[in-house]
Amino acid sequence: MSELDIAEVSRRAGVPASTLRYYESRGLIASSGRRGLRRQFDPGVLERLALIALGRAAGFTLDEIARMFGPDGRPDIDRAMLTAKADELDRKIAELDVLRDTLRHAAACPAPRHTECPTFRGILHAAMAGDPGGQDVDA
Repeated sequence: MSELDIAEVSRRAGVPASTLRYYESRGLIASSGRRGLRRQFDPGVLERLALIALGRAAGFTLDEIARMFGPDGRPDIDRAMLTAKADELDRKIAELDVLRDTLRHAAACPAPRHTECPTFRGILHAAMAGDPGGQDVDA
């Protein structure tokens, strides 16, 4: 497969050209040269951009993503880092589950006012204490 210009990479990867230039300035990707004023890329950049997108979706920083590539540019991902991120996501999912259940309870609560509901008051108390996930909700 021949080289791809920046517009083609942008189109195929669904990433603006400005993002590609930024990633290149950060060392996440590298152009292979220019044709006129347009950067050219090896087709393998698309896989690298897919890995970057996956890392971003998982919540990794660009610095963390940069460390996922070896000196040769191939993926060299630290499994401990993946495990730590998965654990972080588990905690976030648990917090979001509690928040979802809280909202469902508040929406269906039969109390005339939310402030009259013991469950909702417990939720507010936990939130004021900085632990919004500290109250179980009977949804």
